[in-house]
Amino acid sequence: MKLLLGWLVLSVAACKDKPEATSTPPSEPAVAVQDGQAPEWKSHQWSKYEVVRELPHDTAAYTQGLLLSDGHWMESTGGFGASSIRRVEKATGKVLKLELLGKNFFGEGLTQFGDKFYQLTWQSHQGFVYDAKSLKRLSKFNYQGEGWGLTTDGKSLIMSDGSDRLRFLDPKTFKVTREIFVSYRGKSVIRLNELEFVEGEIFANVWHTEQIVRINPVDGNVVGVIELTGIYPDAGKKHPEYVLNGIAYDAESKELYVTGKCWPKIYQIRLVKVR
Repeated sequence: MKLLLGWLVLSVAACKDKPEATSTPPSEPAVAVQDGQAPEWKSHQWSKYEVVRELPHDTAAYTQGLLLSDGHWMESTGGFGASSIRRVEKATGKVLKLELLGKNFFGEGLTQFGDKFYQLTWQSHQGFVYDAKSLKRLSKFNYQGEGWGLTTDGKSLIMSDGSDRLRFLDPKTFKVTREIFVSYRGKSVIRLNELEFVEGEIFANVWHTEQIVRINPVDGNVVGVIELTGIYPDAGKKHPEYVLNGIAYDAESKELYVTGKCWPKIYQIRLVKVR
């Protein structure tokens, strides 16, 4: 399946509806990676979760991108007129620094490469580059299609656009150096949204599901699925778009975190094998 585009542009505030794409995520575990690799979850075909702890999250934050930087959350939020890049105190959820994008931009994926943050926007075909300390906007860059999720493998920027395609961009020229198409047993997996590079794999939130797929960055094959059913039982009750959409990983402590759009908590989770 290829993603069919036909979006209706809506002027929305933070924590309002955002039209995106449709797809069907894998319904069975993907092929396992080689056993014996660390961390242990890499050998899981299918994982569930255990909540280790809960941290506060701003319920006005329509989360589109999440990461950890120097012990603080860095978050990109969406909504025309309400989109932002923000630095947030991890333990308390207090916003330490916030920069609005402007009424014409809908914030999307966010990542850090070196001493800069890179942020996508939804339908403006434009991204922004910020100084990592001051959050001063340094420059902008252009790309084809929509911007959804963004991460880095330490060499390239990796972006999603809601389809089954992930593009690798040169962080200096922003030219596409290669692309992969994500699949499970030969079938395309679309709705790929928020991204995080974790231990050599790309974790991708599948929009409007409670699943994260683990993707081989070389060939696009899904090597595992993380099932997060029920982690926030009220997800989608206040609004159908308040869904899972936020993945952050601390490479030093090996801590994995997830949240959603306008959720009250960020959850640190441990991955457990489904038997």
